[in-house]
Amino acid sequence: MKVVVQRVNCAQVSVNEKLISKIDNGLLLLVGFTEGDGKKQIEYMARKIARLRIFEDDLGLLNLSINDVSGKILSISQFTVYGDVIKSNRPSFTKALNYDLANQLYLEFNQILRKEYNLEVLEGVFGEHMDVSLVNSGPVTIIIEKE
Repeated sequence: MKVVVQRVNCAQVSVNEKLISKIDNGLLLLVGFTEGDGKKQIEYMARKIARLRIFEDDLGLLNLSINDVSGKILSISQFTVYGDVIKSNRPSFTKALNYDLANQLYLEFNQILRKEYNLEVLEGVFGEHMDVSLVNSGPVTIIIEKE
């Protein structure tokens, strides 16, 4: 499992020019899954993201978590984080998990963030072509991977 975490001032996702979800202060997550991913990986990733201290405190230090700042999460499924361009300039996506299993893990991951960490999580539309826009704060971007 791989997640690109971006601290944002705002982010939104649209499908066919229709706004699906929008957040202000919080995190934009680009979430991808690979073969072998399961409950262990999504539980680890949810815990890591909920506790990740990438928001500034009063001294300007990255000491606060998403809960500390009452932030929201916009979670976007993104199989392309497993795009491999080592052998070619055209990405290969053979490392990305198949549609049905990835969708199931994506939904479970978002539920864990909501239920176990009391986070407000908005989503894109799994498997759809989405237009995602954001204002990255900092910029702060962290890539987390759990094999």
